Amino acid sequence: MNLEEVQYILNNYLLNRENRCLNNAEVTVLRGIWQKQTYHQMAEKEGYSPSYVANVVAPELYRRVSEVTERRVTKKNCRAILESYFTGQSRLTPNPSGKPFPKVPVPSLPGYPSGAVSLESAFYLKQPFLEQQIIKEITKPGGLVRIKAPQEMGKTSLLLRILNDCQKNFGYRIVSLDLLKVDQSIFENIHQFLRWLCVNCARKLGLQPNLDHYWDEDLGSKMSWTIYFEEYLLEEIDGPLVLALDELNQVFEHPKIAEDFLPLLRSCYEEAKKNPIWQDFRLIVVHSTEIYIPLQLEQSPFNIGLPIELEFFSQKQVEQLATKYQLYSQDNEEIKQLMELVRGHPALIHLALYRISQKEITFKELLATAVTQTGIYAYHLQRHWLALKENPELAKAFKMVCEAAEAVFLEPTIAYKLNSIGLVNLVNNKGTVSCRLYKEYFQSQWQ
Repeated sequence: MNLEEVQYILNNYLLNRENRCLNNAEVTVLRGIWQKQTYHQMAEKEGYSPSYVANVVAPELYRRVSEVTERRVTKKNCRAILESYFTGQSRLTPNPSGKPFPKVPVPSLPGYPSGAVSLESAFYLKQPFLEQQIIKEITKPGGLVRIKAPQEMGKTSLLLRILNDCQKNFGYRIVSLDLLKVDQSIFENIHQFLRWLCVNCARKLGLQPNLDHYWDEDLGSKMSWTIYFEEYLLEEIDGPLVLALDELNQVFEHPKIAEDFLPLLRSCYEEAKKNPIWQDFRLIVVHSTEIYIPLQLEQSPFNIGLPIELEFFSQKQVEQLATKYQLYSQDNEEIKQLMELVRGHPALIHLALYRISQKEITFKELLATAVTQTGIYAYHLQRHWLALKENPELAKAFKMVCEAAEAVFLEPTIAYKLNSIGLVNLVNNKGTVSCRLYKEYFQSQWQ
C-alpha cells in the first residue's frame, strides 16, 4: 500500500473513533516514516523544532495508531503495522475512477488570535440561537438590531456572519461602516459626518455619490440625508439594504453629532411604519457602551428594535473551543481554573488556548505567570495600564472598584467608559472588576 491509501484509511478510522483526523504535524511524521527520515529531517523540512517532533508529535501519533490497530506502535514498526492492518481495507472504500484517493481534510491551523475571527476560520464559536434571533429581526420590514458588548467580546466577528448570511441567503445589499475609521475632522459637525456616510454608502453599493444633486442647504443636513437615501440609494438598488454601523460609540464622544444623528436613526425606523420605501432599510448598530448623551425617549434609537448583549463564554463553550484547538485531553479542572482567572473573556480565552495548542506554554505555567510582565497577557494588561495612566479620572475610579469588597456606584460616564474597555461589569451604574486577572494585575501595579 502507498502512503496516500494508508493516510486516507487511517483518517477515516480516526474520524470515526475520535471525531478528528491527523493534524499537519502528524502527517509530517507519517510521511517522514515512509521516507525513512530522522526526526531532525522531518522537523527541518516543515519548520518544527526536532524536540517537538520527537517528544510531542510522534508519541501522540503512535498512541493514536496503537489504539486503532491494537498493537504497540513505534517509529521502527509503524509502517509495517499500518500496511499489514490496512491490507484489503481499501476495498471497503472503492475508488473505481482510478484517481488518487481523496484527502480527508486536515484541521486548519489556528492563526494568532487578534481582532475579528474571519468567516473561513474554524476557531469561531457559533451562537445559533443568537444568530437566528438577529436574522429574524433584520428580515422584518424596517428591522433594527442593537449589538452591545465591551471591547474584544466578539461583536465584529458576529456581525461578519450576520452580514454574510443576509447577503448569501437573502440577497440583501450590504453596507458595513467602521466608525473607528472616521477622521476626527469629520466629526466637527453633522453636515460633514452625514455627507461622509452618504458617500461611503454609495461607494460600497457601486453607485456614483451624486451628493450635490440631492443635498439642499436650505433643507438642512438631516433632511438632505433622508432625501438622499429615500430618492437615490433605496431607489437605485433592488431589494433591502442592510446598513451596519460598527463602533457607534465613537459618535457618543461627540455630543453635538450624537444629538442630531441618533434621533435621525430613530426616525428611519419610525418612517418604515408608514413609508414602503423605508421598509427596505434595515439597520444594525454595534457599540461597546451605553449611550451617555441625554436624549428624549422618543428620539433615542436605543429603546427600539432587538437588543443583543454579548456575554462571556461559559465553561462548556470554552471546552468546545479547546476541542477546536485540538486540546482534547485537557483536564476540565484546568479549564475551570482558567475561567476563574479570566471569567470566560473571549479574547483572553482564545489567546490562552492558542498558546497552549502551540506548545508555547502549559496551563500550569500560564496560571503561574498570568499577571506578570512575562505572562501571555502582558501586552493586553500593559495596554489597559497605559490607558488608565492617560486618564487619571478613570484610573481613580477603577482603583476604588478594585479595592472595594462589593459593587461601587460610579458616575455614569466613568462607568460606561470603564465598561466599554472591559475592566468593569455594570449593574445599575454599580461596578465590579470584570475578572480576577485585572484585579490582581492592577493591585500589584499600584503597590
